Amino acid sequence: MYFGRIPEAVSDARQALEVARQAGYPAGEILALAQLSRTAHYAGDPVAALDWAREAQRVLASGELGWTMRFTGPFIIELLLESGDLTAARRSLADSLAWARETGNLAIQASSILLMADLDLRAGDLAGSGRHLREAIEIGLRTGLPARLLPRLDLLAHLCAARGQWAEAVTIWAAFQARLDAEGTLDLPLHARRRQEPLRQAAQALGPDRTRAAQERGAAMSVQAVTEFAFLLADAPASRPPSGLTQLSAREQELVTLVAKGRTDAQIATQLVISISTVRSHLDRIRDKTSCRRRADLTRLALQAGLA
Repeated sequence: MYFGRIPEAVSDARQALEVARQAGYPAGEILALAQLSRTAHYAGDPVAALDWAREAQRVLASGELGWTMRFTGPFIIELLLESGDLTAARRSLADSLAWARETGNLAIQASSILLMADLDLRAGDLAGSGRHLREAIEIGLRTGLPARLLPRLDLLAHLCAARGQWAEAVTIWAAFQARLDAEGTLDLPLHARRRQEPLRQAAQALGPDRTRAAQERGAAMSVQAVTEFAFLLADAPASRPPSGLTQLSAREQELVTLVAKGRTDAQIATQLVISISTVRSHLDRIRDKTSCRRRADLTRLALQAGLA
């Protein structure tokens, strides 16, 4: 499918579906149906995609949740969301989340909450989306699931775009792309297409210079930095005014800009030809003036003020 060979992908998925049904293997049946749904999406046939996704949901709902839910539940719910059936997705999410909490399965719990954030976003509930996204990030931080960071970043960027936080959206998407490249992870065409319009709007709102600066900032962020930044942004209001910005000197604003670009204290010292201790003294004063205790807070301050 990823190479554009749609007929072959459909043929393979239909064969897998037939074998799974003959073997009485519901998880295999669901995965084959899910692949048919995703292939239909890729081919631009939303009606067929929704039909296949609903069939997969019926198979999932008719059997034991257990391991079938663990391996296929979130995948099916994502397909229902992509197909636009928010009602069916919400029902399946309730089942998935209840099962995950009952069994203590934090991976499925985090996946389900992340999908709830996506559902809220598609339904226009930006506040609910932010709360659920923050909760999903918290679970990921507690359980140390780095592989789960990528979908959180992608959804967070969509949420920022929906709020009109264009610089933040471009920054997060650039960090997302950098992680994709670093991990050798394949981006799904469906997800890439979903990003096209908000990225176009962001570029139009920011202009070429600010867009490029946001891209460079996101690409330079470490995993820790982007995780902290994501956690800060997830449940943040769309337009909180910068605190203490007018109290910063020109040199202090320059330091905030460099922090927002992902520079370490040592890199800032080298660029400004000052000592690391001087950089840290400046940053301590900046934190006192702005009440921004973390580097992620300073990054957000710079974005809001148009410094980065």
